[in-house]
Amino acid sequence: MSSKRDYIAVFDSGVGGISVLRELLKLMPNERYLYFGDSANAPYGTRPTGEVRALTLSASEKLMARGCKALVVACNTATAAAIHELREIYPDKIIIGIEPALKVAADHFPGGEVGVMATPVTLREEKFDVLLHRFTDACTVHKIPAPGLVQLVEQGKAESEETQALLAPLLAPYRDKLCAVVLGCTHYPFAAPIIQRLLGEKTALLDGGPGTARQTRRRLEAEGLLWEGEGELVIENSSDNNEMIALCKKLLRT
Repeated sequence: MSSKRDYIAVFDSGVGGISVLRELLKLMPNERYLYFGDSANAPYGTRPTGEVRALTLSASEKLMARGCKALVVACNTATAAAIHELREIYPDKIIIGIEPALKVAADHFPGGEVGVMATPVTLREEKFDVLLHRFTDACTVHKIPAPGLVQLVEQGKAESEETQALLAPLLAPYRDKLCAVVLGCTHYPFAAPIIQRLLGEKTALLDGGPGTARQTRRRLEAEGLLWEGEGELVIENSSDNNEMIALCKKLLRT
């Protein structure tokens, strides 16, 4: 049985989930968090779905063994590949996934043109197709795969000239043409300044982190599991490189 003081585990394929952790900390600063990034196996977005599922289930099993009242899968690719299996394996736990913020885009820009930047795996998964079909009547959606961006963020180059060079040709066709772009990967908010410059100031950038944090709080509150004691944050990474932990802490402050 879960207790209020148990960890909220936050899992990502690398450092991207820090963008979700930031939102969780804003809403629930006194909770105890255990963040795990699987940078040794990043990026997930170019792996076969079966590999992503296996990696996600393996990491989640280790996190759950350490006593967690909730698991936040702060990775769009991992959510798409494994969230249903996780909920079947842990029916008594709070399992929160993340998905591209298409509903927010459709609600705010009805009838408009909206882009979804995401990894190739996220965009090809059935879960995204189901989400897409829910809003095709509300807005016109353009899929914008951005392979390579996750790697640059993992290297601490989210706002570098390399990121600018990677994204410029991908986003050039959409400059000043879209009402909004949904950042469908938790790594992407760290490159938001460059994405915004390339798209133009009239294009709104949306991500699923705030909604995921709100849903996590709602579920914990409903179960009577909110903790208002002394907060704690543990950050771990599958990579042996201590620089990954330092990068997580740096991104958490941005």
